[in-house]
Amino acid sequence: MNKPPVVKCPHCGKEVVWDTGNRFRPFCSDRCKLIDLGQWANAGYRLPDDSAPDQFEETSGHA
Repeated sequence: MNKPPVVKCPHCGKEVVWDTGNRFRPFCSDRCKLIDLGQWANAGYRLPDDSAPDQFEETSGHA
């Protein structure tokens, strides 16, 4: 019988057994899971945007 893999918690780095008995997987605990969710909710995880800003022509709207 194969042992389930062991992974590191994405938040704290603690080793966690990856199996259906761990309801928080891939996290080690509900605390780490909620901290990660909070990071997503507060836009803590963002990819850098290296593109140039869009250039818009401003028109006065007056004729």
